[in-house]
Amino acid sequence: MKPQEISRQTARRFVLGKQGLWSGRRWQGRDGLELALNAVGAVQMDPLNVVARAHHIALWGRVLDYSHDDLTALMYDERTFFDYGGVLCIRPMADLPFWRVHMERRKDEPRWATFRKENRALIRNVLAEVESRGPLGSRDLTGASRVANYRGGKDSTVALYYLWLTGELMVHHRQGFDRIFDLLDCVAPPEHNHLASITEADGHFARQAIAHRGIISDRDWKNSFNACLRVKIDLAETRTRLTNLVAAGIATDVTVEGSRDAHYLLTEDAHDFEIVAAGGLPDEWKPFGTSNDDEVVFLSPLDVVSSSGRAANLFDFEYLWEVYKPAAKRRWGYYTLPILWGDVLVARLDPKFDRERNVLMILGFWLEDEATGRDPAFVRAFARGLRRFAQFIGADEIEIDAIVLPSLKQELERVPE
Repeated sequence: MKPQEISRQTARRFVLGKQGLWSGRRWQGRDGLELALNAVGAVQMDPLNVVARAHHIALWGRVLDYSHDDLTALMYDERTFFDYGGVLCIRPMADLPFWRVHMERRKDEPRWATFRKENRALIRNVLAEVESRGPLGSRDLTGASRVANYRGGKDSTVALYYLWLTGELMVHHRQGFDRIFDLLDCVAPPEHNHLASITEADGHFARQAIAHRGIISDRDWKNSFNACLRVKIDLAETRTRLTNLVAAGIATDVTVEGSRDAHYLLTEDAHDFEIVAAGGLPDEWKPFGTSNDDEVVFLSPLDVVSSSGRAANLFDFEYLWEVYKPAAKRRWGYYTLPILWGDVLVARLDPKFDRERNVLMILGFWLEDEATGRDPAFVRAFARGLRRFAQFIGADEIEIDAIVLPSLKQELERVPE
């Protein structure tokens, strides 16, 4: 049977909806945060705190009344979620058995196998320190020598990272953004502290790659599966595996307007998908309070819906996080965030939080289409979103000198009723 052809708008709305970004925040508070984290599957973390950390921005955009403290409680008190990975993400603790397969395979990768062979005594000593002293971070260990490694300047820091990456340690808690490690058995709840079989991990990551993206191309599925299971399957094997998932009723294939790549969604999502394709909104996607039409959302620079080139594919929107570019080579700004209005990315914002003055500074603002800035509905939605964002980070004032459109400046300067 020929795959169903869908519009880019349908694909975009379905992906946003699966990620809790359309048509607005449908989760609320601490219980809603737990539901959101389980629904989205993984939220990428980053230490930079220019205005707020990337994972906090991502969750603020999905959860009404989002609180940093609620996330800390879920991760490090209740152990419902854990953070892990070279690409650091928050993941459900129930997924730990599958990630332990990933961790075991890390041990045999050439780089880390060589490190283990050359540093056996160091690794034993660091592990013994944690066993005897309890949770420790890099600052708690003096190290035997200095090293040139992007993971740290002490050999003990690299050893801690190795033990975490290969599953002997887990993050017990964080001080600021510094990891404090403890033994796996002291952190992981017993019901989740076991090693899945290779077959179980294969099935989990095959399905999770689709679930996390909502709709995924065969090429993106290959990259995700390879990274999670630490394998190297090629595109031909990828297509065979995806064909088998379709035949088994796990996945459904579709073609997306303007793309030559095959795309897939989970068959269990077909009902919601058909509602979206018909121009509707699934009941469980209805938002609390305002919708994205009424109030814009600022996306995290690492948000799965817009990072790694996906903004161009879904939204025809060029987005590149320029934080690692020299200032002279940046087209926009240091920490530019895409602005979601309805189901479209319409602009970019470069914010910075001046914590000494408690002021949210807008360093740059760029519309895709200047006409959008003259639309009264957008003007109101942007003002609402920016005020909510300022409240979220704890700013008392907003400096809007970089916004030159009179209508926007007037709305932002107006005292809300």
